[in-house]
Amino acid sequence: MDQRPNILVFVTDQQRADTIGALGNDRIRTPVLDQMTREGTAFTRAYTPSPVCVPARCSMATGRYPATNQCWDNMPMPDAPSYMERLRDAGYQTHGVGKMHFEPDHQKMWGYQTRDISEEGKPGDFIDHLHASGYEHVLAPHGLRGEYYYTPQPSQLPAHLHETHWLADRSIDFLRQRDRSRPFLLDCHFIKPHPPFENPMPWSFLYRCDEMPVPYWPDDDAAAYLTRVNHLQNRYKYKDRGQHDDLAWRTLKAAYYGAISFIDQQVGRVLEALGDDLDNTLVVFTSDHGEMLGDYGCAGKRCMLEASVRIPLLARLPETFACNHQTTTAVSLVDLFPTFLDLAGIKPSEDDNLPGSSLRILVESDDSDRVVFSQFQAKWMGHYLATNGREKFVHSAADRRSWNFEIGDEIKETPVQSISTSELESAALAEFALHPATEAVVEGTWQAHDVPPWPDDPDYGLLRQDPEGLQQMLEDIRPYFSGQLPSEAEGYQAVQDHMPD
Repeated sequence: MDQRPNILVFVTDQQRADTIGALGNDRIRTPVLDQMTREGTAFTRAYTPSPVCVPARCSMATGRYPATNQCWDNMPMPDAPSYMERLRDAGYQTHGVGKMHFEPDHQKMWGYQTRDISEEGKPGDFIDHLHASGYEHVLAPHGLRGEYYYTPQPSQLPAHLHETHWLADRSIDFLRQRDRSRPFLLDCHFIKPHPPFENPMPWSFLYRCDEMPVPYWPDDDAAAYLTRVNHLQNRYKYKDRGQHDDLAWRTLKAAYYGAISFIDQQVGRVLEALGDDLDNTLVVFTSDHGEMLGDYGCAGKRCMLEASVRIPLLARLPETFACNHQTTTAVSLVDLFPTFLDLAGIKPSEDDNLPGSSLRILVESDDSDRVVFSQFQAKWMGHYLATNGREKFVHSAADRRSWNFEIGDEIKETPVQSISTSELESAALAEFALHPATEAVVEGTWQAHDVPPWPDDPDYGLLRQDPEGLQQMLEDIRPYFSGQLPSEAEGYQAVQDHMPD
């Protein structure tokens, strides 16, 4: 019988690094992740290769940075080898559950032999399950977007039909039905705590506003930390006029924490279903990117501030990852591909083109000088990061500006200028000079680009994302409604006007 370890990967969407109780957050309750932290290794300086969904997931799947993939926003992914393919070809049974965010084909298999599909606003197994359960009337099962995107809202579903619960159900089904003659790869990708912040009862009231700390606001001018992408994102998420509304942000944080605790419970159900296979299974818990959650007066991700770019990363496999161990070595989602190959005894091929290293090796070497990179967008909107886990260098092409920060255990940054940050800038310049398509570096320095002016209209760029079917529902309540819904295209076009081609 094949004795290679099974691989079980939990990926959440938009979960910042400081959301695990055992790692210092005394407001959130995550007993399952706390136990996993005690029984494994926590990588407390883990960074996303791109602080937005598609390129982050593309980098994780391919083990390559966004510049190599030429996928640095929510755009089509390249046809590149994936760790799912490599494990499948080596005899692993491969199954994926949940939101993979494969673009442009959300039903792509990419190495999974089987999938349970759930994607934002798209047909799939989860939507079919809802309809079969009598919930055809729910047009937005993950929560309402547009004006409600950053407004806490109750789920239209009971807890047992919520996607978070459904993901655990389908994962448990796979574990019960799998081929026990060979090892498995099970990827379980939750859509939450990505906004909208909607939870089923009683998770909606697990945390309350007055229990939540206020967002981080630096002693100096917070605006000095913000880039063009922060302002753009705040605008289209309807959050650029209430930066100091602490009660609103704390209410959001309560809903966000509720989603994470609900996920924690479901992770526990899946781990329990492993039974005696638990100690022969590499269990990884991570996220694609973080969430600003009001820090610096900002919502969303896409920037290189710690709340957006630093992610949780836990690994549990007895005799490989030490119990109750924490490391500050800088690591990235691109390190997962080589980790899986390493523990499965698979030699990387030249086609894999992997810049990362196995987490097992990184823990053993404890390399405090290791540098990882992150990127959002390219050309005039390019946003770049190099960090060694103690300090970081950030450059924003749209602002024609660079920042040097010191970083620590807290999810915040302190401006600093030192020799090591100059070395980080040199590392960033060298890395992105290798990729001319980014138009990031010219003749050894950051390329200067012409930047479109910021519009004066305070309503310009408000994004509309109405659920499919809303038009007909409103038609049914005439004479209260007459006419067409406002076009979503205008809001999308405003965003596209402020992104490179």
